[in-house]
Amino acid sequence: MTTVTRGTTGPILLVLFLAAAATYAAGTPEGTAWVESHGYKGCILLENGDVRVVLDPNLGGRVIEYSLKGTNAIYMDPAQDGRMWQPGEPTFDPTGGRCDIGPEEIIAPHPELMLGKWTAAITGPRSARMTSVRHAVTGIQLVRDFRLDKTTSHLLFTQTIRNISGETKRYFHWGRTFAVGGGIFAMPLTPDSRFPQGYINYGPGPVINYRPPQHPNVTVRDGFFVVTGEPPLPQYGIDSFAGWMGYITRSNLLFVKRYPVYPDRPYGEIPAPPAIIWYNKEEMCEIEPIAPRETIRPGKSVSFTEDWWLFPYPYPPDRNVDLKALNEFVDKKAR
Repeated sequence: MTTVTRGTTGPILLVLFLAAAATYAAGTPEGTAWVESHGYKGCILLENGDVRVVLDPNLGGRVIEYSLKGTNAIYMDPAQDGRMWQPGEPTFDPTGGRCDIGPEEIIAPHPELMLGKWTAAITGPRSARMTSVRHAVTGIQLVRDFRLDKTTSHLLFTQTIRNISGETKRYFHWGRTFAVGGGIFAMPLTPDSRFPQGYINYGPGPVINYRPPQHPNVTVRDGFFVVTGEPPLPQYGIDSFAGWMGYITRSNLLFVKRYPVYPDRPYGEIPAPPAIIWYNKEEMCEIEPIAPRETIRPGKSVSFTEDWWLFPYPYPPDRNVDLKALNEFVDKKAR
């Protein structure tokens, strides 16, 4: 039996705690840790002073937290916390910072990629990778790499599509990030757009409307496509080669995505927009950069990178965003 003299317990425990903490810290690179979050074990944390990124490999290789000073910009349905999926079970629509591949209407079903368990690895300081199963139906394997900047909110996210089949495949990157609801979406439009109004509306049903009716919550103003509240139909395709989109949350955060655009290359969705937004009432907003269609030979791979930022930014009470100021802010800060 070990006897502890009265008065020494505190220092001994402190020494043991510090030793354990040092051992744990030494086990992962700077700004990384293995954590449990939203009911999921085996998640990866990337962090610097004010920013946290949590990656979940348990349900489709998602981002489940992207936060600045404790405020998460990613929408997570608490009813789904800890929910898992197994092949053969009914599918469902997961929340979080998801990602996918297209074309949506003709690609083979791939719930193993959207809902299945991925492998996860910490790859360096504030860096990680998640890798999907080798999916025989689509003939691909997906790899997602993340790197958080040392001091800012800049998150680099690259998805790689590997052709593991013996046939040429034609797919493309499709970001499907759920941001928290009730925000304001703004995106510069292409001046010589193929769409009469610079954007199209999906629905109702399979209809693609290239002259959607005007609505006070969906406007074109000062060269921007802007959604300030619940639209009459949730999904819009935006003809923009500006290479960025912004979303101002009610908690006074500006979520910016930048990504490469290719005006002279074919895009693979039916109306071929480079970006889509899906605004689900006041609950969530899906912000979706789309890459050009890629021809992927057997054994080859293609990659596409999204750059993310979070900034403090005032949510206007009247929802009337100063678009010139927003454009100047993004041009200066999100680089």
